[in-house]
Amino acid sequence: QVQLVESGGGLVQAGGSLRLSCAASGRTFSNYAMGWFRQAPGKEREFVAAISSGGSTYYADSVKGRFTISRDNAKNTMYLQMNSLKPEDTAVFYCAARGSTFYYIDADKYNYWGQGTQVTVSS
Repeated sequence: QVQLVESGGGLVQAGGSLRLSCAASGRTFSNYAMGWFRQAPGKEREFVAAISSGGSTYYADSVKGRFTISRDNAKNTMYLQMNSLKPEDTAVFYCAARGSTFYYIDADKYNYWGQGTQVTVSS
């Protein structure tokens, strides 16, 4: 079992930055592929970014060049640095974990989820 806790959400103006954190506990964090997803009101949950256990990364086109996913295995924590935020980035952001080396972009491939953190970008 893996427990995930997101933090770092908040209200920011367009063009601003936020850094989300996902703290993991319960199993060997370094063995898990991790992902960030988001869900805006009235919309389905969508893939944002993912990182393999080895550190390979992948981004949705909508965030490429603006967001950076990273992980610190010594701290059992994953991060999402979000720059140049836009109002359309407003959503609840969730972190997810899968007990495998490589990442997936499909939400249903992930076994563990955090409770989510709200990100609101004002125009």
